[in-house]
Amino acid sequence: MSPLLERTLPILLLLGSNVFMTFAWYGHLKYRTSPIVVVIFASWGIAFFEYCLQVPANRWGSAVYSAPQLKGMQELITLLVFAVFSTTYLGQSLKWNHWAGFALIAAAAWLIFLE
Repeated sequence: MSPLLERTLPILLLLGSNVFMTFAWYGHLKYRTSPIVVVIFASWGIAFFEYCLQVPANRWGSAVYSAPQLKGMQELITLLVFAVFSTTYLGQSLKWNHWAGFALIAAAAWLIFLE
């Protein structure tokens, strides 16, 4: 595998896994009248695909990134995916304090990459 692919493939897999994760965790909020048991099983089904991407992302990513770096990346990707999801799918815009909180988390993730 090329060095570029070694570095980017885990990021792409984390991006994909976070899309599934966000739908599994928050997608049901659009369907509040659905029975909770149905929602739980649907979320588990979606989460299966999250894990199919997350596990290889971390396994292959550990060849070039430390576990804390992988976790930091995952958090940043989660925030970006969630911001898009919240505004486009749920129709809930983010306010200044949400962005400020996200920025603090992004700063923390950046610190993880300092050597």
